[in-house]
Amino acid sequence: QVQLVEFGGGLVQPGGSLTLSCVASESMFSHYTMGWYRQAPGKQRELVAQITSDYRTNYTDSVRGRFTISRDNAKNMVYLQMNPLKSEDTAVYYCNVYELGYWGQGTQVTVSS
Repeated sequence: QVQLVEFGGGLVQPGGSLTLSCVASESMFSHYTMGWYRQAPGKQRELVAQITSDYRTNYTDSVRGRFTISRDNAKNMVYLQMNPLKSEDTAVYYCNVYELGYWGQGTQVTVSS
């Protein structure tokens, strides 16, 4: 019933920036907490950032101050601005609707010189 699609990943050099986007097919999108997660090769999936329906945000320590999560309810979209990127940010990034337990297919972010 609900679908999430992530896009905006790619290859970037350390110190560069990327903005990830996620679009949700959910009529009550504005009511939900949205999140970005990532999974690096050989590591478990980890929470990167969350944004609630009332625009409260939360970040994992390793990205706080570098990443910014935001949402546009009129477009059913969530964004993740990443600047500056580090090599250790390399991972597949996934979008999540917390209350519904839905996940997108992921978008690859590769940070390499």
